[in-house]
Parts: sequence; structure tokens; C-alpha cells
Amino acid sequence: MTAFIPVIPAGGSGERFWPLSRRNRPKQFLALDETGRSLLQATSDRLSRVSGQPESVMVVTGGDYRTQVLEHLPDMPIETLLVDPLARDTAPAVLFAALRLAQEHPGAVMGVFPADHRVSDAEAFDRVMRRAIEVAGGTGRLVTIGITPTYPATGYGYIQAGEELLGGELPAYAVSRFTEKPDAGTAQAFLADGRYTWNSGMFLWRVGSILAAFERYQPEMYARLREAVGQGRSLAGVRAVFPTLEKISIDYAILEKSDQVVVIPAEFGWDDLGDWNALERLLKTENANVAVGRHVGLDTGGAILYTTQGDDLIATIGLEDVVVVRTAEVTLVVRKDRTQDIKKVVQQLKAHPELERFA
Repeated sequence: MTAFIPVIPAGGSGERFWPLSRRNRPKQFLALDETGRSLLQATSDRLSRVSGQPESVMVVTGGDYRTQVLEHLPDMPIETLLVDPLARDTAPAVLFAALRLAQEHPGAVMGVFPADHRVSDAEAFDRVMRRAIEVAGGTGRLVTIGITPTYPATGYGYIQAGEELLGGELPAYAVSRFTEKPDAGTAQAFLADGRYTWNSGMFLWRVGSILAAFERYQPEMYARLREAVGQGRSLAGVRAVFPTLEKISIDYAILEKSDQVVVIPAEFGWDDLGDWNALERLLKTENANVAVGRHVGLDTGGAILYTTQGDDLIATIGLEDVVVVRTAEVTLVVRKDRTQDIKKVVQQLKAHPELERFA
């Protein structure tokens, strides 16, 4: 199999999981299920299994989180940890990693995998990744992993599959278009159409293919960062250049512009743990509510209750479809259909010096 180097961007702040996810300990470092493994650790575990070389997994993070990454992945070689001098979204981070890989593994297939996903079917995940590596390495195309939708989600982006390019058990299709988070009616139409998948944010490509795409579609970013990385292991040049780069996602910078993108529809028990509603999908039982910690409820249903204080109690009366989170310093109460707005509260906290410590 073609050499495979997984890259995990792990610099996000995870604000929609506030107040559990905080500036000094964002979501990727949290353990949200019964395994006790943090999201970053679980992601590294499954990618190491695919690559066959745990030391090959590369992590791109911000300077504030360097120490925590090393604590969570103590066996990771220090040279596979890249530190972004400044958060500029995923496109500069991916380009930084690709330029570094081009120096030592120019013929490899590079994969990009968010640090906050859950996968319940490990064997199916492995099969899909092997197929994606085969397609990316054999065709030079930019491969996206599309998740077969199970309901009309409005919180995910969608990929429309066009012409079938490669058949088999896991066929690959040319991408017709990307659609960002649609409204409910459009999402329902996508589900009924059958040609749409959720955009998982997982991508695989030859190192040379993604660099060629950056050179074509983001020439200024490519030229500046290539020159900086070419100065060697010193980060002085990268530190100087990064603040000048556009803050843009890899989707907007490359994938929505390129005609070389393919999608492989897949199912492997995937979940994007984007906000507190994901906890319900993760831990739902026959009970009326999902509770982590002690909860007593009267006429309460469809609620998500979470406390970090093991001996504390959350009591609710007459509530439906709410999230209640209790930490040592902060209590959050929000309707389940408003969890996307948690980020707005965090931004308000950051804007007030007397409240900033709660962000």
C-alpha cells in the first residue's frame, strides 16, 4: 500500500461544548464516552491502525495546546507535531503540513482528519480508508469521504455525487457540488435525492496533488508559506508569514474550486461531536433524558444533563428539550435547538475583561 501519513488538525477551541470545553482545555482533549480516551487520543488510535505506524501520525495545533498534545500522545515523535503560530483556519494548516511532508515523504498519501469525530465501526472505517488511499494514490485526485445521511441534518455540509469514476464495493464519484449547512426543506430534498452525502471533513490526497492545487487556486498563500517552510526547521519564517495568510477553510480555498475532487460514500458509525446534542446520540438509552451525573427530574423529558462534580445534583421541573451543564464555575442552561448559539455567549465573555476567565 502507498505510504499513508495521517494529519490531525487539533487547534480548535470547541466553543460549542462550553463550559466543559474552555480556552485552556478545548474539546479535543475531553473524554466524552465510556472509553476514557480523549477525542484526540481516539482519533490517533484509529489512524495509527490504518497507517500501521503510530509514529507517522502528524498533529497540527496552536502553541497554547502543544503541551497538552504531548501529554495526550506521549509516544508521538516531537518532529511530527507542527505548531501553527496563529489560528488561520484549516487551509493554511493543511498547506503547512503538506509542505513539511513534501520534504520527507513526497510520494505519500496525506490524510486530513478532524480531532473531534466518533467512529463506532472500526473495521468499516479501515476498509474505507484503504480504498480512499488506493484512489488518491492511484489517480492523483483529491478524495473526500462522504457519510451516507440518515436524517435531514441542517448542521452538516453536503456533497453531491456526480459521474461514477471508479466502481467496486466502494465506488468513487466526481463531486458535482458542495452545499454548506442547508435549511430543513433543502436537507430533506437532499436526503430524498439519494446522491448527497454529508461532508465529513475527512480528505485524502497525494502530497504532490494538494500542493499543485494550492499553487493553482491559492498561489499567494502557497508562495509565501513554501518560502517560509523552505528555510528549514526553524519556525522564524513561518511565524512571520502566518499572520499575513488569509483565514480560510480547505473547503473554500481548494475543494470547492477544483475539478479533481471525488467522493467516496461511506458508513462506519460516524458522528461529528459538534455540540452538546451529540451527547444524546452518544449516550442515549431508553430513559427519557440523558444524564451524566446525578439528576432528579419532575415532568422533564428530552433533556441532556451533565455535571463535572460527581457528588452534585441537578434537579429539573417541567423542562423539555434542554441542555443543562454544571461545572465548578459555570452553569449553562440552553434549549437544544439553540446550542449553536453557545459560541455567541463565549464571544461575549471574551469581550468583557471581568468575565473573560469564564471563556
